Amino acid sequence: MGSTADTAVRQSGLDEAEDVRRKINQRLDELLSVEELGCVPITEAMRSSTLTPGKRIRPVLLVLTARGLERDSPDLLDLACAIEMVHCASLILDDLPCMDDAAMRRGQPTLHRRYGDDVATLAAVGLLVKAFGILSMARGISLEARVRMNQVLSEAIGAQGLVRGQYEDLHEASTFRPEHEIAGTSDLKTASLFRASVQIGALAAGADEPVISTLESFASELGQAFQLFDDLNDNNPHSGKDRGQDQGKVTLLTLLGEQGASERLAIHLQKADRLLGRVYGPDQAVSCYVKSLFTCLEARLPTGVREDGPFLLKGPESQSKTDDCSRLQAG
Repeated sequence: MGSTADTAVRQSGLDEAEDVRRKINQRLDELLSVEELGCVPITEAMRSSTLTPGKRIRPVLLVLTARGLERDSPDLLDLACAIEMVHCASLILDDLPCMDDAAMRRGQPTLHRRYGDDVATLAAVGLLVKAFGILSMARGISLEARVRMNQVLSEAIGAQGLVRGQYEDLHEASTFRPEHEIAGTSDLKTASLFRASVQIGALAAGADEPVISTLESFASELGQAFQLFDDLNDNNPHSGKDRGQDQGKVTLLTLLGEQGASERLAIHLQKADRLLGRVYGPDQAVSCYVKSLFTCLEARLPTGVREDGPFLLKGPESQSKTDDCSRLQAG
């Protein structure tokens, strides 16, 4: 009986997350319409990079963070779209020839290969500007909260966030560095936007500082786990992006080996799980969604690592959890 009830709760939470993802896709389409923005070539590039099917993890997390704190309003979708625009802009810039010089992203040729470096760069700038405009115009959010949200997002993507992380990845990753320095780069490159997502969701809900701080810590652990997952899948032919991007870089995978990196990933997920549990109950949609994300991470690890199942793919419910993972990866 308990297992059946748990499955029903998880199903309900994932249904809500999937509904949020669909609504985010619809709202992105509206916010990035040619009628809304004009300048057809740039708008087409902005739309192409953003509307390519994706899991929308960061924006979904933002909405569910706020809902779990008893706040729901149409403005949440706009805030979530702003986060996704920033994320997509960062991917465009990361892929440029002067950066990672990537050929594939989300299973398609990278934006600069389809539209040229100039249009791709301008599209990324356009998405960043649009994102801040959306935050500023969220009329259902108090002015004080909107100011704080803009501050949070600017810090996440500026010289102390994504920008610095990308610089370190370009200029320092090829030399030997101790673990804490590599983890610091991962925190800037990956965790910073996860933190901004939950911070903005919590601010929209009017959460107090202890709750915001706990969610920031949760997002930091989640970001580290995602970066380790990315490292472990660097040569995965089904990742939808270039293989071997980390060749010549010193990563935690380089230092720890495949099994050690997998164990470290599991530790980050366990810490994230505990931190999230301090704020939300296990039956809330955000908790169900995050646990399914954890399962997805583990299920997509390299075969030799996955067999040891360090986190969630154990016990009689492993198949239903794997099915949940398939749902989250769809689209």
